[in-house]
Amino acid sequence: MQSFRPSLSLFATAVAIATLPAFAAAPRPLGNAQVTQSTTAGTIAPARIADIPQEAPRAATGGDDIEQLIDIITSPPPPAPPPVAPPPALPAATKEPVQAAVAKIDLWERIRRGFVLQDLTTKFAVSATRWYSGQPDYIARMSSRASLYLFHIVEEIEKRGMPMELALLPFVESAMQPEAESHAKAVGLWQFIPSTGKLYSLEQNQFKDERRDVIESTRAALDYLQKLHDDFGDWHLALAAYNCGEGCIGRAVQRNRAAKKPTDYSSLRLPRETQYYVPKLQAIKNIVREPARFGLELPVIRNEPYFVALTRTRDIDVVTAARLAEMPEDEFRALNPAFKRPVIAAAAQPNILLPADRVETFKANFAAYEATGQPLTSWTTYTLRENETLEQVAKRVGLTEASLREANRIPPRYRLAARSTILIPRDETMEDDITAEKIAASFALVPEQANYRQVTYRVKRGDTLHSVAKRWNVKTEEILAWNNLRGGQLFAGQRLTLTVARAPAAKPHKAAAARSAGTSSSTRAAAAAQARQ
Repeated sequence: MQSFRPSLSLFATAVAIATLPAFAAAPRPLGNAQVTQSTTAGTIAPARIADIPQEAPRAATGGDDIEQLIDIITSPPPPAPPPVAPPPALPAATKEPVQAAVAKIDLWERIRRGFVLQDLTTKFAVSATRWYSGQPDYIARMSSRASLYLFHIVEEIEKRGMPMELALLPFVESAMQPEAESHAKAVGLWQFIPSTGKLYSLEQNQFKDERRDVIESTRAALDYLQKLHDDFGDWHLALAAYNCGEGCIGRAVQRNRAAKKPTDYSSLRLPRETQYYVPKLQAIKNIVREPARFGLELPVIRNEPYFVALTRTRDIDVVTAARLAEMPEDEFRALNPAFKRPVIAAAAQPNILLPADRVETFKANFAAYEATGQPLTSWTTYTLRENETLEQVAKRVGLTEASLREANRIPPRYRLAARSTILIPRDETMEDDITAEKIAASFALVPEQANYRQVTYRVKRGDTLHSVAKRWNVKTEEILAWNNLRGGQLFAGQRLTLTVARAPAAKPHKAAAARSAGTSSSTRAAAAAQARQ
């Protein structure tokens, strides 16, 4: 077992940066080709496209407005002006090339020119449009977040000749939040569940989850959508299958075909959520096409790349990378949400995304920092031995157990299984980067007590974080940790994952116990009589 130095500071790298002399004003050449620029993100833009909105923390819901839409559709809406009739239906989807990136138009106009799907005019689409258009702040927040990712999505859709309506799907899936996670454990802009993510080559380990990666998840989502369109020959059916699965839509089509009924999307009997899913995309399309018609104004998004991808060949702390790019850590994480640990392991072959106008700054600061000889990371890996506890390891490396739990994302009421590999602070004797074997090593969580079980609780109107915690006899901070919540605000219909103690087994009722005792006595008497015979 390795020896550890209790005096080691967790923030060695951060301190090194803070005490470093002023960075070189001009870019310096990089040694050993440790940072290489990727061309996958397009030409570098001369200036920032949009700032990340400073908004109050919100729970990552990924389309949790569905309950409100259901209320609107199943209950008579308040008096309102009748909805304007939608424009004439466009021809069926074609694969004609959409206009390429042109600086003279903004990205919204480029998206509008690529619309090709026939409009839905059902009651669900009308009600969804009414709901979204009545939420101007929500639309503004989603649109501001979209300014970081939308250009890349549009570029990829154009390369494939796919309908531009698909670029709006992350508005429905995740409200344009790559950190969004659903109650079904679907995550990212495109809301992949673990099994589908693996099917489409999205790497998932303790260091990185590519379901949250902007570039990789977009590639996988478009692959999946194209496969669904190839299966069903219709984009509305492909979108519905993206929501409820190929089998769900295949069975619905077969039922209608057997009953001699139409097999288009609007004619199928589908699960409740899927009935509202494609109409929500139609609603977003209606608003993007004519925002003024609904009294809305979309923020300008320039028709040029927001980010550039750089390839890392050495481990680097997230906080160090953000510091070298001279940007806040939360802005860096907004572009790089796939990294699950405080260190970016080079063995995982990661790309880091930076705003286009931060790339040269990062390169110059990286060269200046590397010249000081200071380490780029303050973390390494360690494998727990049999019967070794997290508390023991934390004490040995000079950290609190809470700090070690936070670094390794170990939630309350859980412990690590034996032979799990975790992050610990590195000392001066540890120079090697984290290996690929350590990245793929076991990391298993088990309940601290055998009687713990995991339940899903659906928030009711009037519920608060405190009331839910009191009802289930847990702590509010535990609920926040289990559900990756940034704030304490809950909403009706939200699903919370809780780890709670099992209720003790109920004692048998007196009457039942008496009957059981009587039965046992009768059985014994019958056996004795039989023995006497």
